[in-house]
Amino acid sequence: MVAILFVCLGNICRSPAGQGILANLAAKEPSLQDLHIESCGMGDWYVGQLPDLRMRDAAKIRGIVLASRGQVFDPSFLNRFDYILAADHEVLRDLHHHAQSPEHKSKIHLMTAFSPAYKNEEVPDPYYGGDAGFEHVLDMLEDSCEGLIEYLKQKTT
Repeated sequence: MVAILFVCLGNICRSPAGQGILANLAAKEPSLQDLHIESCGMGDWYVGQLPDLRMRDAAKIRGIVLASRGQVFDPSFLNRFDYILAADHEVLRDLHHHAQSPEHKSKIHLMTAFSPAYKNEEVPDPYYGGDAGFEHVLDMLEDSCEGLIEYLKQKTT
């Protein structure tokens, strides 16, 4: 089993969207049925809450249901997950701060690390923007998750 964690600031926009998109794509890949996918935030403001309604609505139009509940990052996640994907450089720095070993550090990447179109770009926080910001984030995450799926398929063959 491969375990993947998406991490953003509050766990209500970018990371649950990444989780939902990757789960949706993986469900269509017979070789990737054993993926374990979660998301979390660096802050605890939204623990137990559903993702932002605007993000849920934008994802729903694309056929993706975002139903995860907010959780906060715990350093033990560095042992539980194989890939830890950060939304932006601030989150990346925070995750690296928690990583105590080279093995832990090697698991941490930007969400766009596997993206053909947005490689190693930050995924902007759409929280204070309009609908276009949510659409742009979903575009970036779909491209990134498609790239990650291709990478994982190559590793399993």
